[in-house]
Amino acid sequence: MGLGTKNRQNQTAELCKDHLRATYGDQLVLVEDFVREIEGVGKACDPTRWGQFTDLSRDVDAMFARLDAQFNKWLNGDL
Repeated sequence: MGLGTKNRQNQTAELCKDHLRATYGDQLVLVEDFVREIEGVGKACDPTRWGQFTDLSRDVDAMFARLDAQFNKWLNGDL
């Protein structure tokens, strides 16, 4: 995997986490639980899992819409 790909994956992860923290700031504990569920913890931590919210067009608004939908499903226990 090239360095550019790794950087882009890390940027996607940071964008998603920042968006969740900013949008759902009143629910930070739940946001952090969701982040741990997506990424994993310890040696199992894999920030590339945030790629599931992206598409080939790299449309950030669409990525955030998918992320918000997934977070809300997770909040409602629909996962």
